[in-house]
Formats: sequence, C-alpha cells, structure tokens
Amino acid sequence: MAAPPVVDARGLTKVYGSRRVVDGLTFAVASGEALGLLGPNGAGKTTTIRMVTCFAPPTAGTLVVVGFPMTPARHAAIKARLGIMQQEESLDPDLSVEKNLTVYASYFGLGHAEAARRAEELMRFTELAERRGEHIRTLSGGMKRRLMLARALLNDPVLLVLDEPTTGLDPQARRLVWERVRALKRRGTTILLTTHYMDEAAQLCDRLIIMDDGRIVAEGRPADLVAAHVGSEVVEVYASGAEESALGRLTDGPWRSERVGDVLYLYLRDGQVSSAMFSALEGLDFTRRRASLEDVFLTLTGHALRD
Repeated sequence: MAAPPVVDARGLTKVYGSRRVVDGLTFAVASGEALGLLGPNGAGKTTTIRMVTCFAPPTAGTLVVVGFPMTPARHAAIKARLGIMQQEESLDPDLSVEKNLTVYASYFGLGHAEAARRAEELMRFTELAERRGEHIRTLSGGMKRRLMLARALLNDPVLLVLDEPTTGLDPQARRLVWERVRALKRRGTTILLTTHYMDEAAQLCDRLIIMDDGRIVAEGRPADLVAAHVGSEVVEVYASGAEESALGRLTDGPWRSERVGDVLYLYLRDGQVSSAMFSALEGLDFTRRRASLEDVFLTLTGHALRD
C-alpha cells in the first residue's frame, strides 16, 4: 500500500477581504517527492506556503499536512515535523554559526548532546564546519543560505519547505545549494519548493505546479510540461526592421507562433523543422534553441511584467 501524501490539499482557498488569493487548489505531495510551486508575483504561491506551514488559516477547503488536519489544535504537532527555509534571512547576528544551530535546536526539545551532534552533522553537510565559530555578519550570502538550510534540517523534518532558496546568490553559491538539495532528495526527503528560477525548478523538482491568479494552470513533470505546452524547439525572430510580409510567411506555418514586442516566437514540435521554414527565415535575424521551462511559464502566464 502506498504511503499517504505528506501534503493533501483539496479545494484549498484563501480570501483576504474581497480578494480570493488562493482559489480552490487541489494537489498532493507524495512521500519522497520534490514538488515545485511556480507562478508570477501575486499568483498565490506564498499564501499557499503560509497555509501549509501553519502561518495562515485556510478560508475554505481541507488541508492535511504530515498526517494531521490543519486545525489550530494540530499546529504544534505539524510544526514539529516541518523544516522551513524562508526567503528572508532570519539568523541571529549575535551568535556564531554553531550557536545558531544549537540554540534553535532547543525549540524542538533536543537535549544538549543531541543538539551538538545534529549541529556537527549539518555543518559538515552544508560545508560550514570550518566556519563554526564565526559570527553571522562575517558570512557571505551563500554561507548564510546554507546555514538556513542546516537550521531547517535540525529536527529531521518529514517535510522540508524551501521558499526561494537561492534568491540573490551568485552562480557558484546556487550550485552548492542545489547539490545539497539533490543529496536530500537521494535520502528520500520530501520537499515543497518555490522559485522564480526556471532552471532551478527543472534541476530540483520531480513535479511542478504552475499557478496564476490563485489557480493551478498546469501540473506535471518538467520535461512533460515542456513537451505538452511548447514543443521541442523555439525560434526567436527579431522582427525590428523586418518586412511584415516576411513575418507573415512564418506565422502561416503549421507551428504555433506568438508576437511579443519586437520578437516573433515560433514553437516547433518534432518533425516541423523543414527547409521551407529556413527559406522563410533567410535574411532575418533569428536564434534557434531548445524549448525550456521558461517558455512554458511565459506561455501559460503571459509575458507582461507583474509587480
């Protein structure tokens, strides 16, 4: 028999005043799965995370997290089984790396010896053991993010929630955080993740939910979403200065096309690349590339800027 889902949301809804921020979400996170929530600003991702982590009560629907129904009486039991890596840095600047871990461990009732053991294990896991005595203000942004990840793992959580885990990090620091998250996946840790980085979602998540206006607009494995909503390749034609008749020949093909400002996007599926298409492209400025998750995101949620 399959294990029950670690998160089971049905008709999950959150209303603030007259605004329905989350509108009837139904989804589940299986044990050992890494599920990503994607969406533009205002899509409802953060509110969904706040409901899952006991910080915002649902307005309607049912929500079961780590085996407990989401009711005030169960909040303490749920939080004891969650590890939360918040987007905002919340480390104690007056404490060392090690003390940030051992002091936080006391909130979960871990004794001194167990807290010290867990802190040592996690400092090694996040490659911070040599920084154990340093104060937070001396750490780089990447080190702080790794320390927040270590802190989220102190209680050996049933569910690890990662809210924008690599925002603001340089490429090297991002890659190191990715390596640690992949190691957790290999251990069978269940992960719920939000990110604005499409490459991060493709690298770390087994399955994705794309949200817009509080609803789910697509759900599936990253590669399946690309294949279903975009295709195999994208040709970007830089239309500035191009004759409209030349662009018209491209939009008349069997592929899907979309004009956004001065760029014409051609979304190609296997078998649609032909000599006729490249004849139509002759003399135009264009780029041909593989379809990506970013193309899916923009196709489903639009190209307009969201603030």
